[in-house]
Amino acid sequence: MTGEFAQHYGVLEYVDAGAPVLPAEFSGREREVLDTINRRVAAAETLAGVMDFVFDASLEITPCDRLGLAFVEEEGRRVVSRWARATYAPLLLGEGYAEDMAGSSLAALLEGNRVRVINDLAAYLRERPASRSTPLLLKEGVRASLTAPLRVEGRTVGLLFRSSRRPDAYAEHEVRLHLAMAERLAQAVEKAWRIEQLERANLAYTEMLGFVAHELKSPVASLVMDARALADGYLGEVDPAQRDKLLRMIGKGEHLLGLVRDYLDLARIEGGGLALRPRADVDWTREVVEPAADLVRSQIDARRMRLELTPAAAVPPVECDVELARVVMTNLIGNAARYGFPGGGIRVTASRENDSLVVAVRNDGPGFPASERGRLFRRFSRLQTPELLKEKGSGVGLYTCWRIVQLHGGRLRADSAPGAWAEFTFTLPQPLPAREARESGAPTA
Repeated sequence: MTGEFAQHYGVLEYVDAGAPVLPAEFSGREREVLDTINRRVAAAETLAGVMDFVFDASLEITPCDRLGLAFVEEEGRRVVSRWARATYAPLLLGEGYAEDMAGSSLAALLEGNRVRVINDLAAYLRERPASRSTPLLLKEGVRASLTAPLRVEGRTVGLLFRSSRRPDAYAEHEVRLHLAMAERLAQAVEKAWRIEQLERANLAYTEMLGFVAHELKSPVASLVMDARALADGYLGEVDPAQRDKLLRMIGKGEHLLGLVRDYLDLARIEGGGLALRPRADVDWTREVVEPAADLVRSQIDARRMRLELTPAAAVPPVECDVELARVVMTNLIGNAARYGFPGGGIRVTASRENDSLVVAVRNDGPGFPASERGRLFRRFSRLQTPELLKEKGSGVGLYTCWRIVQLHGGRLRADSAPGAWAEFTFTLPQPLPAREARESGAPTA
């Protein structure tokens, strides 16, 4: 390597970027590739999609048998490979490989806009025998390496590695071209990686949530059952004070069971485990509404509320996923009991209107003002009114209902007269739309 910006360290060379990289430095084909990279980045393709294009294009314009992408993590203490591709197999140093920055020749790339050039990896290993990555690359057949920082707003967020199976493959022109690609990729790949990190963190969170909820379900249900057996006198008479205490325990246990159900449902939804398995001959009242009402019957009775259900004969057979429909009805009836006036009424109606099943759950209760409507059907969101905040809730039940109704291709809405009543209504198209239409979110009648 020649040039006033080159700093020599045996076989290792760092090249400062110097003047900004200009399109005039490159051939027509090289400029065309760089322009296409710009367009791919602007189109917000996936991280792998952008990198696959850069690799394929690189084969034509610069020595490249291997391309890798790594991100700087742990506040600059570690670099982790997140994408790699080569013209050969196998890759011994692939996705997930991590290297500490301390003592690594990569550490010099964290500050400033410099490129690391190694044109003889075998000689580099002799000078740095402690290197863990170099032996793996040599086993792959790599003989030369070019590494540029991915810099965003003055920060080095990652590294772009280009490798060749031919020694002495990289001169000043290849360095400038590699740096130009890194400049175009930096912001887009960081954004794509951050999104992937959030998705992975969300998946890990929901998996943990589901595991904890599942482990709690059986012991809490057993505690409630034992307390109910005591309260009902199956193990001997209890005095009024003892029975009152047991009933309070039962109420708290059933509240926990409700939370467990909410979180298990949420874990299924967020973890991608929510699949629609519809039947076309569902008896709506007998198979969906009545089992859902039974699950929250004790809650309704505890608040001395009246539950009125649509007569079974009023609803012809419908198409839906019975298990998921029960989740919706359990949540809606449970909410009606939790937030309704003690001693008030709950009315569940269902009817066929045109080509849809229309179901409504209405309660006598404080309702909600129009200003709070926007908080409904959002994960972990609760209505911020004094009357409703008095009651404990997870903030996920209505969100789960909304997701399930959407999965059916339907709609869920809410209405209220503050201080008097609240009503939640959903419609399910009959028959259900084709799977592709449901998943695309296309509006239905």
